[in-house]
Amino acid sequence: MCCIFSNIKVELIIKLQMALRFSAIASSSVVRRRLPIVGAFCVLTFGLSNLSIQTFSKTGSAHSLPFPPFLRSKLRQSTSVSNSIRMEGSSKIVPSIVVYVTVPNKELGKKLAGSIVKEKLAACVNRVPGVESVYEWEGEVQTDSEELLIIKTRESLLEALTEHVKANHEYEVPEVIAMPIVGGSPQYLEWLKNSTREK
Repeated sequence: MCCIFSNIKVELIIKLQMALRFSAIASSSVVRRRLPIVGAFCVLTFGLSNLSIQTFSKTGSAHSLPFPPFLRSKLRQSTSVSNSIRMEGSSKIVPSIVVYVTVPNKELGKKLAGSIVKEKLAACVNRVPGVESVYEWEGEVQTDSEELLIIKTRESLLEALTEHVKANHEYEVPEVIAMPIVGGSPQYLEWLKNSTREK
């Protein structure tokens, strides 16, 4: 029991020493000017929940002191809550997605984009010419010039949109991949909802 308490005391002393050292370093005018940029870079690069402080025990082995689990859970909760507020905080907005579809030429791109919007399967289709695709087909690596369609629509319309693309596409297996829209301009997302059908 004494050993446990003494280990706890040692850890607390080590943490206190690390905090004091960090405080002394942060008070330097050079570090004060650079630390926010370095700190922001670390958070963006490694993620807040992965940051940890390294300490050394009496045996010389390194110990990692990560953020407490409750702090990590609070950070995750706040992120998920903010995302849900952005997408579901208003009845004027519905869960929405961005769908990528590639076509072999601009003629099919124009025709397919027009029919998708006309059928109210999407609010908007961006046509991006000059895309070069490298892929494997029937055991061989192929390279083709294509046009990319970036389609903004409701999540509930993905199945109907996929069937429409298959029925009007030249490829045997057309690309149809979707990604969720987790936030954005409320006015744009409201317009997206009003410009598309429900199912």
